[in-house]
Amino acid sequence: MQIRDARPEDWPAMWAFMRPIIQAAETYPWPPDTTESWARTYWIERPAPAAALVAVLDGRVAGTVEIHPNLPGQGSHVANAGFMVDPAFGRRGVGRALGEAALTRAAADGFTAMQFNAVVATNTGAVALWHSLGFETLALLPGAFRHPKEGPVGLHVMFRELAPAV
Repeated sequence: MQIRDARPEDWPAMWAFMRPIIQAAETYPWPPDTTESWARTYWIERPAPAAALVAVLDGRVAGTVEIHPNLPGQGSHVANAGFMVDPAFGRRGVGRALGEAALTRAAADGFTAMQFNAVVATNTGAVALWHSLGFETLALLPGAFRHPKEGPVGLHVMFRELAPAV
């Protein structure tokens, strides 16, 4: 598996799996009718220190992560990130590889911590992955996510300090 910076020509492959994930509204908090142009601008066209990476497996884009400051100004030293993995590559280590790469990249870009504001509680694989990578759940916000099948479910607010880049 190769992890590298996302390139403009990666976008069609990325959007092909991102769109159904967003539309399903089960694990990602964006509106199901999010437009491609808005998603592209948000994911791969923001200026530094924002970054987008892709995982390439079997010659295909298998997943992606975008990294950006969690807050502007006085909170900009804490990173936030969004992840999506093509379901066709599930259970092949793509999420873990992207998680590890995001932590490394965020530290290299000068972030001192990473915070996730909205990890859906029913996305138990993601919750377990982030815990295994050293994140702590600081709060579970009950009923904060409107799951289309489960109804209101909790959102984890997760946090991890980053080792300074060497």
